[in-house]
Amino acid sequence: MEIITKKLSELKLNPDNVRMHPDKQIKEYVRSLKQNGQLKPIVIDEHNVIWIGNGLFKAMQEAGFEEAYCYVKYNLSDKQKKKMMLSDNRIFDLGVDDMAAFDRLIRDLGDDLDVPGYDHDLLSTLTADLDNVDTMMADYGIIDEERKETLIEARENYERQEAKQALPQQDLPQPAYETPSPTVSPAPLKENAPQGHYVICPKCGETIWL
Repeated sequence: MEIITKKLSELKLNPDNVRMHPDKQIKEYVRSLKQNGQLKPIVIDEHNVIWIGNGLFKAMQEAGFEEAYCYVKYNLSDKQKKKMMLSDNRIFDLGVDDMAAFDRLIRDLGDDLDVPGYDHDLLSTLTADLDNVDTMMADYGIIDEERKETLIEARENYERQEAKQALPQQDLPQPAYETPSPTVSPAPLKENAPQGHYVICPKCGETIWL
């Protein structure tokens, strides 16, 4: 595979791209680029149209990059390009995290939990010992609504990965579409409790309102 360098101004977003890239993902992509640089090439055709890496391209623009490493696929038909794009997206979705290995890696990081794509506070709760829970609860203080929703969403993603890992690999469902996750409403506050005081239990994942 020959990797070449292309100016971002020469590359073109693909109007047929099937993967959506919300602001939150682009923000985390930018964090990764600033921390690690470009980790994989953008796949383009001979006309500089992006077939794999549209989100990466957007993040590189946001982060102020001027050039990107690219892999050029020549002489593909329109159908071949579209099948390549669909295949890349779907095969990535079929991966399942090994939660035991995930826990080991996070514990190996110790206090250095600045990991793009993950919420620092969530990772802290996942690695906390019971003896440290009281201290963590005191440290949380007031958390605004946006921060609260981020923690809830991150915890749900972690639990979904654990549930997938518990299934035999051959029995993993292959739905034709994603079933929307149920809306999660924040737990009610105690009477007269200040808005936003809470902590996520590192062992059971329950939200504890203070």
